[in-house]
Amino acid sequence: MAQPIQIVINGAGGRMGRTLIGACTEDEDTAVVAALERHDSSLLGSDAGELAGIPSIGVAVASVLECGEVQPQAWIDFTLPDGAINGLAQCVEKKIPMVIGTTGFSAEQKQKIYQAGQTIPIVFAPNMSVGVNLCLSLLRTAAGTLDDDYDIEIIEAHHRHKVDAPSGTAIRMGEVVAESLGVKLEDVAVYAREGNTGERKKGTIGFETIRAGDIVGEHTVLFAGSGERVEIVHRASSRLTFARGAVRAAIWLQNQSAGVYDMQDVLSLN
Repeated sequence: MAQPIQIVINGAGGRMGRTLIGACTEDEDTAVVAALERHDSSLLGSDAGELAGIPSIGVAVASVLECGEVQPQAWIDFTLPDGAINGLAQCVEKKIPMVIGTTGFSAEQKQKIYQAGQTIPIVFAPNMSVGVNLCLSLLRTAAGTLDDDYDIEIIEAHHRHKVDAPSGTAIRMGEVVAESLGVKLEDVAVYAREGNTGERKKGTIGFETIRAGDIVGEHTVLFAGSGERVEIVHRASSRLTFARGAVRAAIWLQNQSAGVYDMQDVLSLN
């Protein structure tokens, strides 16, 4: 059997970081060789496996990546934008393929990701779930078929700790719908309604955001016409679905040249 792919997990102490450690450990094709946290984290020195609620994997949480004798073959990052950009610089320097599931990047930060894609292969996607990416394909079909005769609303819900809104997945869903309609999302998106808003403007795409409890992630795209409505819905009940998708992306990257890809590429849905 071939040696498992050597994975770096950035943000190892976070909710997704711990889940990613578990997902990499359960997959016989991957192994965690480095687990990173902030330099001031109280988790430094902890065993990454025990941190993730599984048996020890012999990898201590550290603040700095030291490659030593093993060259990491993929870096998975679900941290905050600044942390992911710092990780990106290390990946470019050390020529490590990168999987980015972080959301909330500024336009300038996104540009840095695309510039890095000239040097290393990167999977950059707001949602690594296989189901969500299937929904994106379904949305292209639905939007192209129903056209702008149907009012479109995107409703998303996440846990109370999520800091960006709307979610990166909701934005991507809006972009896919807008592209299918031949418009730019920034020209038709409505992110807030309050007071006397007047009638809905034809062709707009509305967004509603819910932040509550421990909701892992729910997205509904509603196409409402006269006499009928169509809903495309995805509900995640476990972060493991995102983690397994990220691991799949890390494996896929091993055979890719430099460039910026998304999960549609990984799943051959493009």
